[in-house]
Amino acid sequence: MARRSETKATVDDRLLAQILAPRDGLVVERREPADGGAAGDGDGSVVFVAERGPVGHYRRTVEVRPAGSDAHEVRQVVEHELAIPFFGWLFAIPYERALARLGRPGRHPWWAPPDAIDTRAAAMLASLCALAGVAAYPGVLLTQTIEFAREELGFSEQAQSLALAVVRGDIVVALGLVTLADRRGRRSIALLSLYLGCAMTAVGALSPSVHVLTATQLVARGCITAVAILLGVMAAEEMPAGSRAYAVSLLSVSGALGVALALAVFPVADLDPRGWRIVYVIALVGIPLIAVCAKRLPESRRFTTPHRDVKLSSHGRRFWLLAASAFLFAIFWGPAAQYQNVFLRRERGFSAARISLFTVATNVWGGLGIVAGGRLADVRGRRVVAAVGIVGGVGATVLMFFSAGWPVWAWSVVGSIVGAATVPALSVYGPELFPTSLRGRANGVISALGRIGSVLGLLVLALIVGRQSELAPIMALLALGPALVVVLVLVAYPETAHRELEDLNPEDRPPPEVAH
Repeated sequence: MARRSETKATVDDRLLAQILAPRDGLVVERREPADGGAAGDGDGSVVFVAERGPVGHYRRTVEVRPAGSDAHEVRQVVEHELAIPFFGWLFAIPYERALARLGRPGRHPWWAPPDAIDTRAAAMLASLCALAGVAAYPGVLLTQTIEFAREELGFSEQAQSLALAVVRGDIVVALGLVTLADRRGRRSIALLSLYLGCAMTAVGALSPSVHVLTATQLVARGCITAVAILLGVMAAEEMPAGSRAYAVSLLSVSGALGVALALAVFPVADLDPRGWRIVYVIALVGIPLIAVCAKRLPESRRFTTPHRDVKLSSHGRRFWLLAASAFLFAIFWGPAAQYQNVFLRRERGFSAARISLFTVATNVWGGLGIVAGGRLADVRGRRVVAAVGIVGGVGATVLMFFSAGWPVWAWSVVGSIVGAATVPALSVYGPELFPTSLRGRANGVISALGRIGSVLGLLVLALIVGRQSELAPIMALLALGPALVVVLVLVAYPETAHRELEDLNPEDRPPPEVAH
């Protein structure tokens, strides 16, 4: 919907010069003289239109009249229509207020991408965020509902543990899909995977046994894992150099909203022994939403641009750098996430309701860290933000395991906010450090090695916890993994902020005859 704002003021020569200059912020303007004449001589009007920006229509008209020595009466009218599907209502008022201001803003607002994005990128990012929210819902169902399924289907706790272990093999399915996406295209494989993920989740509602539930979830979660990788790849391939981490942060927040929706639906499982099946069927609601997003989602520009096929061995150093980081990082975060509820219930005496309250109350603040981390990673650089995020997030989490009373809550909040900044700062490296022909496959293998690190951390914890009464010392030991990642980030990681993907991966530069 088109919006119109009018601002009147008496300004001096300095501010008038700013008002009459084309903006280069949320919208990059081009000046076009209006019928009334050219402004700048103290009497007249001028019109500015958008050269680049997340707008389908944009027009800024400035009328100037003299009001005495070094004084001018200015009337500014801004008409614009945001080209942001699905989430345009969320940005409507902030954009209107920012665009209505007189003068040129010194920097982009915190909620906006650090670099101006065009109409196509805005629509694509919004579609990717909507798909991230849809994908997050089926991605968390099994771990949250398997206890309900066990009670109804009557399988043992050992079978439950085995099912959770087998489903971790979903990364094999995901790896096949992202490898195919490097050949066939990101868009088609991402959409197909998400359709299949939602459908197989719903099929799981018909499971007569734990074996069928495990098989359907293996496929469904593999598809969802592939979607998560491909959405990040597409965002990086489409966004300008100064806004890639910002895009990753929005994808993460959108995914968190999908998880929140799943948490809101889970009480249905308590209504009836078969209530958990309804939670799985609800995944079908995502299918028409995917279809709506598909209409606004083009293939990424960099995939459609001619590029060379290269071997993964040609980027071996980068691959092993990110793979080692994912492995070491997961050694800590896998057990920390898996055993947090065990710690709260067994060592701190939390009830189930109190655990739920703790999870929501302390993790909801992570959204602030994700958004702030994405912006800082684009503006200040990835390495410092990632290092600080790892140290603060892991350190606060370890201190939480050592604490009792209100410090448990406080350290969890600190770890949630600071640690969340690591997500966009580190996640963006995967798409950035590999050329187009390798981007999906390389990130799939890195994710697989991260999954192995998580399993190893859980095995170490399981072997020690039987002889160790408290979890805190074990968590402190496992924190050595992320500590090594900090060293790698500061010593070996390149700084990729503000650099085009073609500068980071020269083999993606089009041949001279194509470029010209």
